[in-house]
Amino acid sequence: MGFLTEGLKSHTLTIEDISNHLDSLDHSTRIEEVRSLGPSAQKSLWTLTAGTQLTLEDFVPTSVADLEPVIHYGRNTLPVFKMFEKRFCRAPEGTDTQGLWGYNEGSTRSFVGPGYFVCRSTGGDERGSIVIDYTLIPAGKSSDWPNITPNERGVSRFVYAGMEDFMRRVSQHVTIGRAYRYGKASNNYFMLCRER
Repeated sequence: MGFLTEGLKSHTLTIEDISNHLDSLDHSTRIEEVRSLGPSAQKSLWTLTAGTQLTLEDFVPTSVADLEPVIHYGRNTLPVFKMFEKRFCRAPEGTDTQGLWGYNEGSTRSFVGPGYFVCRSTGGDERGSIVIDYTLIPAGKSSDWPNITPNERGVSRFVYAGMEDFMRRVSQHVTIGRAYRYGKASNNYFMLCRER
């Protein structure tokens, strides 16, 4: 059992302990640690992160050029298709947008679609200071991303329609999200680990 899994199970870790531990790891080890956390650990971590604050720069740092993708490696609490990526980019200056643009990459993309979203500030929502909002479709994308398709069509509507993922800070590179659909909380959580 890993450090985080054991500490979250025994309720002996503070969010500061967890943040310091993750910040001390190299990139590949950090991803491995994040992707080792199962449903009960993620649920406990969601509670521990209440009140933490994020900005859009936590998802795409200011050093990254417009439209340059930033990958976040993820694990969710679903029974299947647990591993995935969320890819984000900053819109070009002057583009009409409410935040960052992004989509989901993984083994399900070919049949459920890319699940495009806008990542935006919530203005102080207690559920999380940043939301990944599938009800908003980006006005553009990075050149090598798949075609933008509506989340309300085909199989996508069963996965992404009406979905908002509220995000909280875990550490410098790591965030945790909880899915809400049409405003109702689900029991689905997920971890993200930024690549740089």
